[in-house]
Amino acid sequence: MSTVNLRRSARAVVLNEDDRVLLLRLGIPDPAGMIFVWITPGGGVEDGETPLAALRRELREEIGLTLDADPPQVWCQEIVAAGHAPGHDGALNDYFLVRTASFTPRGAMSDEELAAEHVIGWRWWSLSEIREYLGSELFSPRDLATPLAALIADGVPTQPVALGL
Repeated sequence: MSTVNLRRSARAVVLNEDDRVLLLRLGIPDPAGMIFVWITPGGGVEDGETPLAALRRELREEIGLTLDADPPQVWCQEIVAAGHAPGHDGALNDYFLVRTASFTPRGAMSDEELAAEHVIGWRWWSLSEIREYLGSELFSPRDLATPLAALIADGVPTQPVALGL
């Protein structure tokens, strides 16, 4: 029996006072051209690191946000798909809710370091903008609007909600 090698990641659902969510824009090279994906801030959990420690590090590096307290985990996502996480069979993402006042992201990483991780921009999105988006760029998770609407309406779930691709 083979084991599946998943990349563990910690991600933040960063919501401001107007319930707008902060998403990073990735430009991922593809043989057919660039693929653009809007994702929540966060990244890989390193060996010996807890998901919350990884989340704190990633938020400092990517967007310059320092957490005052441990945020609650609200979602989990397991993706087993070749090519989804280079060097792995897929990803295991833990999502944590971070409430903050609106700010202009500027983390410790340089523009070159962000570009090396395919980060090419950011934007605060409203739920209605996500629901109504008709462009060619993707969201991760693909159906971000559904769990985001539930999170905004109902608050933190008693158990992390399992997400699809």
